[in-house]
Amino acid sequence: MTDTSRPVESRDPATGTVWRQFTAATPADVDAAVARARSAQQGWAVAPVAVRAERLRRFHDILFRRRNDVAAMLTRENGKPSVEAISTEVTVVLDFAKYYADRAPRFLRASWFNAASLAMKRKRIRVLHEPMGVIGVISPWNYPFMLSAAIVLPALVTGNAVLLKPSEMTPSTGLLLGELLHEAGIPSDLFQVIQGDGATGAALCGTDVDKVFFTGSEAAGRAVALKCAARLIPCSLELGGSDAAIVLADADVRHAASGIAFGRFSNGGQTCVAPKRVFVEGAAYEPFVAALRTTIGALRMGPGDDPDTDVGPMIREHAAAALVAQRDDALSYGATMFSGAGTDREAGWFVAPTVLLGVDDESRAFTEETFGPLLPVVRVADVEEAITRANASEFGLAASIWSRDTARAARLAERLAAGSVTINDVIVTAGMADVPHGGVKNSGVGRTHGMAGLEECVRTKAIVADRFASW
Repeated sequence: MTDTSRPVESRDPATGTVWRQFTAATPADVDAAVARARSAQQGWAVAPVAVRAERLRRFHDILFRRRNDVAAMLTRENGKPSVEAISTEVTVVLDFAKYYADRAPRFLRASWFNAASLAMKRKRIRVLHEPMGVIGVISPWNYPFMLSAAIVLPALVTGNAVLLKPSEMTPSTGLLLGELLHEAGIPSDLFQVIQGDGATGAALCGTDVDKVFFTGSEAAGRAVALKCAARLIPCSLELGGSDAAIVLADADVRHAASGIAFGRFSNGGQTCVAPKRVFVEGAAYEPFVAALRTTIGALRMGPGDDPDTDVGPMIREHAAAALVAQRDDALSYGATMFSGAGTDREAGWFVAPTVLLGVDDESRAFTEETFGPLLPVVRVADVEEAITRANASEFGLAASIWSRDTARAARLAERLAAGSVTINDVIVTAGMADVPHGGVKNSGVGRTHGMAGLEECVRTKAIVADRFASW
């Protein structure tokens, strides 16, 4: 059971200071919240989709007006620089709100059509997309506003009730999302925020919800899947990533170094779809490493509310310690390293952006997900070796290819075991409203975002009618 004697805390990662506390929900609290949500969902499901879409447009306008409030919350609770809070969370959610408000009515429109089979020419068919009912969302701390809203918005507009269990490390951000949605006219019982830890999430999976969306670690995702399987309800899981970046010999190495550094070190290095293993063809290796050294040497590390900060803190002390352990393990295998942005901080959980060279494939930096400002770079003989080693990971969330020959890169992208591949860019797919997001292998099942995000929130019902009442 959840230990309600231990409060859920909002902490500032730059200082370690606790500035807000919540009480963790008990299993009984969760059951009661689900019951209220189910009652509220019945009226919401029969409301015209135009009404539901209008609520999302109101939310869009309110979020735009209060964008600086949201950014300040993200900086204080997550630690990311203010400019990142606006560009990678607030702006993205504005896009999602508009996208789903525009697309949901078309998606939910169900027209009659004729059967394709000659033997069934008397039949007419209609395919409905009906709401699941009550959806549970267990969201992460690294992009707590964007990754929550990207699931909540399509779930609501398709007629569902939603219970959001935000990460215990970013509870205030989840509460703020609820405040904005309620201000936009979403009934308070229809969308509820449940505070708590992993035990609270487990209680949510075990109660009377109809589907669970989970974003987090592979181990926790497996536990969620088992809970849902026991109840025969579906789940969508966005889990870990160890994304490969492949830099081909013909790449613009300065552009590649700048882009890969941005992807790896933004958000304190705590991004699921960040490049975490870089494979560089031999001819480009030395120039790429030189450009990367220059790039990270110019980065500035500090608290997110400092306008000069490029790289903020990690979320908690244990996360920083885990990353340092992975770094030291790689060094024990013979890797070398260089760092940037300084290392001395009197408070908070800071790890300097670090590049590892000559990383052994057996080291933890290659076999595990690294979640922080640590970037392994290795030389490969050719693109075949790069693809083979990229695909050797147990993860398959995203990947990137860097080359001046974009047509060739697009062909190579088809050979990578990943849910998405970018060419001459990184991480953007996770923030594009019309691009499905999710992974393969141990990176999860299901998709969010785009039209796939709507499809994950509905049940499909087929109606087949005979044209004539009798023969």
